[in-house]
Amino acid sequence: MSSVEDLLRCSLTELTERFVTQSRSVPTGLLEALEADPRQGAKALARRIRGLKGKNRAEGQRLRHLLRFESELWELGHTHIAGVDEAGRGPLAGPVVAAAAILPKGWKLEGLDDSKKIADEARRDELAEAIKRGAVAWAVGQADSEEIDRLNIRRASLLAMHRAVQGLGIQPDYVLLDAFTIPECTLPQRGIIKGDSLSLSIAAASVLAKTTRDRLMRELDVQYPGYGLAEHKGYPTAEHVQSIREKGVLPIHRRSFGPVREALGLSVPAEAAGPIQGELFTGNGQP
Repeated sequence: MSSVEDLLRCSLTELTERFVTQSRSVPTGLLEALEADPRQGAKALARRIRGLKGKNRAEGQRLRHLLRFESELWELGHTHIAGVDEAGRGPLAGPVVAAAAILPKGWKLEGLDDSKKIADEARRDELAEAIKRGAVAWAVGQADSEEIDRLNIRRASLLAMHRAVQGLGIQPDYVLLDAFTIPECTLPQRGIIKGDSLSLSIAAASVLAKTTRDRLMRELDVQYPGYGLAEHKGYPTAEHVQSIREKGVLPIHRRSFGPVREALGLSVPAEAAGPIQGELFTGNGQP
């Protein structure tokens, strides 16, 4: 490693590239030397590096906190812990998609969080690819619109989750899920309320599920142009509902969901036949 004296002979542009852009380890004494440098640019660079170090510490603490459920299980001797989550409960069209991910012990990924908190689609895709590269195993499962109509959205979501777990190729020692447990799954499991915000494994699964479903909806947009599926991903936006009324109902639309039933001229089913889907989960209207 270069000495502080050698580094101070570098231009501020070079130092910025090394310690800000490339995030290299900062040698002891460099920040103090930059702060004592009479150049305002050097002092500004020191402040910038300190700010980045603080952010990195905070991100490290956040990720350690997100591993607390996994850490407890690792300490109990469980090696393969699968996080499971789904995407697509609320849309009027397309499948509900679930994902399962087994992360290596102590594995961390900067920026990984509940997919709903990652607004940038390109960033979600980058994280999904990093998860696929780093995971011990990962898999996706889905239930299509016909299964959703036949089973109801809750049961179809659980079916998709079960399919994701079965597709892992490695049997998990333990399964962590967002809020629910899978009745058909005989493995030890735990449902964690808001688990996609509290468990790194579940967060990883949420990103995989979201990015997979978004890709599927872009493909369906090519197959069924004019409905805006690539933009709203099948969720009940005003534009989507209007396109259903004007253009008609597609084979991928969920006929047990209110706006689709209305477009088909179907009456609200009696309670004995099951509630209108969308009441079975809260917060279904948001992508």
